[in-house]
Amino acid sequence: MTTTPDAAGPGATSPWIGPRGPVPLHLLPDSARVEPDGYLSVGGCRLDDLANEFGTPLFVYDEVHLRDRAREAVAAFGDGVAYASKAFLCKAMAQLVHEEGMCIDVATGGEMRVALAAGVPADRLVLHGNNKSHPELSMALEAGVGRIVVDSFDEMDRIEALVAARARVPQVLLRVTPGIEAHTHEYVRTGQDDSKFGFGLASGAAMRAIERARSSTAMDLVGIHVHIGSQVFAVDSFRRAVEALAPTVNGLDLPEFSIGGGLGVAYVEGEESATIAQWGAVMRQACVEAGIDARVTAEPGRAIAAAAAITVYTVGTVKDLPGIRTYVSVDGGMSDNPRPVLYGSGYETFLPRDVAADRPREIRLVGKHCESGDVLVREGFVPADLAVGDLLATPVTGAYGHSMGSNYNKILRPPVVFVRDSEARLVVRRETYDDLLRLDL
Repeated sequence: MTTTPDAAGPGATSPWIGPRGPVPLHLLPDSARVEPDGYLSVGGCRLDDLANEFGTPLFVYDEVHLRDRAREAVAAFGDGVAYASKAFLCKAMAQLVHEEGMCIDVATGGEMRVALAAGVPADRLVLHGNNKSHPELSMALEAGVGRIVVDSFDEMDRIEALVAARARVPQVLLRVTPGIEAHTHEYVRTGQDDSKFGFGLASGAAMRAIERARSSTAMDLVGIHVHIGSQVFAVDSFRRAVEALAPTVNGLDLPEFSIGGGLGVAYVEGEESATIAQWGAVMRQACVEAGIDARVTAEPGRAIAAAAAITVYTVGTVKDLPGIRTYVSVDGGMSDNPRPVLYGSGYETFLPRDVAADRPREIRLVGKHCESGDVLVREGFVPADLAVGDLLATPVTGAYGHSMGSNYNKILRPPVVFVRDSEARLVVRRETYDDLLRLDL
């Protein structure tokens, strides 16, 4: 197996060499079905019908898949488990995870505003961020956000100033960096000593922060938080973080201990990942073995949303370069999925009209942006009869596609539809050219 550690996991460059069989069904949303004519449906809705109704590019989310993963998280960690909304957030998504019993982890004032606008009670929100501004903290305290995960001494200064000005005293967790380097892309490692996040354990900053929070009348310290990185396949890395923090946590007698998020998901053929239930069982056992009796919580995001969605594009250009490669250009690109550009992340490619077809033709799937680096799939495989006008899909795009998207080249952001029981619900409309001009003066 060739491996390239990146944010898509250890196998972003596919482990298989040569032509492919059909797209692996385990990478598709739970409700995905191959219709009698070979076409793919999700949630009882054919992808060609969805493309005709909503256009392409298009994010298609399996609502039942989302709800099942949210319920799995609640079953694994209990009340207090939070959905990491940076993975994918809109009002409909916030409402969905709240209905399924999850809290919501927000990292900015914008994410907080969306969750509140969706009707999520403020006390079900957990505010993160390594540089929370005075206005963001003020907004959180005024709204009554349930938890603030404190990340720096400067943030403590801001909280104390706000409370001195008659803001309410918040319940806080302190984010501690345990000195654990998770096996993932360096851009999404967060638990090592050299990190912009949290209070370092080895440096003594964590104990100084604990002492200050405990002695402050402006903070109600209720727990410790740790997050070692994103797209982590090795569950043992989480166990090592628990072991590193156990002496500190056990000596504090605090009611909460959050292990954060970061569980990896499979993106390409040959990858496998733990389920949320398996991850939860390992974490609970690790805490028992470490003597931690605090309530253990977590913050899965990617593991909830990633595999729930497929992005559907339309092929506009097929450019064969003899002896070099074939470029297939679609009507989206790095503006709807920047992960391949940022991390070299890998994805599969398939034609929704023939899901069960072998994929002997190797392509490089590219977008329509004015960048040679606008590559969606570096090593893609499709049926031999791929043609201009075909719908082409990439699975496992439910996390960090829509949320990290942009208007580069003033392209319009795609719509998002939730599908369930043969019904499609538009939850984010496609942008218009007028939308692009709304902020211009």
